[in-house]
Amino acid sequence: MLMCSLPAPAAQALRVSLDGEWLFCRDPGRTGVAQRWYEESRDRSSWTPVPAPSFWEEYPGAAGYDGWGWFFRTFELPPGHGPLSVHFAGVDDDATVWVNGREVGGHTGYSDPFVLDISAATRPGRNVIVVQVMDHGAGGGIYRPVTVISTQAVGDLLRGPLAGTPARTSAPWVRDAVIYEVYLRSFSPEGTFEALERRLPELRDLGVTVLWLMPIHPVGEKGRKGTLGSPYAVRDYHAVNPEFGTMADFRRLVEATHRLGMKIIIDLVANHTAWDNPLITEHPGWYSRGPGGAIVPPNDDWTDVADLDFAQPGLRRWMADMMLWWVRDVGIDGFRCDVAELVPTDFWESVRGELDRVKPVMMLSEGSLPEHHREAFDITYAWNVYDVLPTLLDGRRPVSILDEILKTESLQFPQGSLRMRFATNHDKNAWDEPAVLRYGPEGLRLATVLVNTLPGVPLIYTGEEVANDRKLSLFEKVEVDWSRPDGMRTLLSTLGALRAAHPALARGRMTRAASSSPRDVYTFLRHEADDLVLVALNFADAPRTVTVTVPDGEIPPGRSTLRLRDVFSDARIEVTSGSGITVAISLGPRGAGVFVPEGR
Repeated sequence: MLMCSLPAPAAQALRVSLDGEWLFCRDPGRTGVAQRWYEESRDRSSWTPVPAPSFWEEYPGAAGYDGWGWFFRTFELPPGHGPLSVHFAGVDDDATVWVNGREVGGHTGYSDPFVLDISAATRPGRNVIVVQVMDHGAGGGIYRPVTVISTQAVGDLLRGPLAGTPARTSAPWVRDAVIYEVYLRSFSPEGTFEALERRLPELRDLGVTVLWLMPIHPVGEKGRKGTLGSPYAVRDYHAVNPEFGTMADFRRLVEATHRLGMKIIIDLVANHTAWDNPLITEHPGWYSRGPGGAIVPPNDDWTDVADLDFAQPGLRRWMADMMLWWVRDVGIDGFRCDVAELVPTDFWESVRGELDRVKPVMMLSEGSLPEHHREAFDITYAWNVYDVLPTLLDGRRPVSILDEILKTESLQFPQGSLRMRFATNHDKNAWDEPAVLRYGPEGLRLATVLVNTLPGVPLIYTGEEVANDRKLSLFEKVEVDWSRPDGMRTLLSTLGALRAAHPALARGRMTRAASSSPRDVYTFLRHEADDLVLVALNFADAPRTVTVTVPDGEIPPGRSTLRLRDVFSDARIEVTSGSGITVAISLGPRGAGVFVPEGR
């Protein structure tokens, strides 16, 4: 993946749209790479014509397909076209790209735009592009525009319409948050509000400031999946699941959370309901209908829920009133909004204004739309960092991929947008694998330091503090083994205390610091007023001693020398003012150093 900031495009910059008809072939056996489906001369007469951009649910015979798929088309180039790149505005989920049989690069992660340099692979006249899309569940395909463009003009496509505009202003407790996602079924043997309340001091000591409870409502029985059903199949928005306790129990939990100085938000499933939710019989016109007139699920896989139609004004008013009731009358502090991108943004913007008139709340979008930051939401999901972590740890990608991710964010999102960073969450634990298995124990520690020190709001998922190694099913009760070694608890407590003590980590700007091992050691500074933190992360599986170059002007005003201490090893370094100052840092395999000013 190649992305860089470039000068303004010349008047004759080339731009060729690849939107339109492509040929598509499913690859359920994942044999395409071995069989070299990317070769220019391959016979594709059996492939299916499909439109792009679109999802492959819209392709003939692919409505229920998840897996790998291949796309092919040709394009023409004039002679003397100069350096070229191909820009993908969005692919679901991962992609590898070949031009004229030559692999030109790839991308890991859902939704984010990416750019690949194709200069060495193209030629005047006819060219062939082949894209392998690796979908990991729901959706799938080249679903946003594709453009071949002069490399000098790439910035025009990467820069979104909201770049440079301000994000909404969030309350200080939102900006400074450390969120803990509670899956009540797995959090304790009892799986109750009362059991969670008993352990609130433990979470506070972990550095947690905001509890996010996965859906607490009664679960639908009609068409449910598994023994207990998905908590995201809501039967009654105004009640709590008796599996967890009573409404009185929940109110006591809210009060106890507030007494300890923490906030509490709940999961809101606004896009769909269980099939036995009373709204289906009371307001059947509020639901989406298929060609035959029957109420339909949001997609072919979510068979346990029915899709709501937000074109209905009555539904919008009912949903807003329900949200207001939870904040005003029950006392919660906001919502994590499930599949927020599937609900119209203007609904979220409208209800946010009403909620803010009650009290400052946190609104967390399970989505990554830049427009969510204008008025509706404080925080969106940063899937991008999670997606690339395995490729960093196994050496497939250089650490500079993180620079590209953050640069793309800056060109897509309003200024000041808060992104939630995580090493895992309930979806990734259940459908991918537990984080400790995905990264390995040392890799998990490194990933945890990264997501807690990058700009954004960090998330801890149930069991991360003991490196939980079990998939926590959404349809069954799977308990976390809390007797596991708790080295991660110590790490998370240290990082939580650092975030509380150092405004640079919660609110400060980030500046990259070059290292002498640029492929596998990532070094950067966080700054806020007179506070400075230096972070060094070694993604290699071998120790590294690196020279880190601190950019000029990074020492706080009025200081000529700054002594920094690593919170993990207690090692000291000294940074002096001046140009190109270097310091030596030693890191173990998958090692991390977080250096803070002595005396703070």
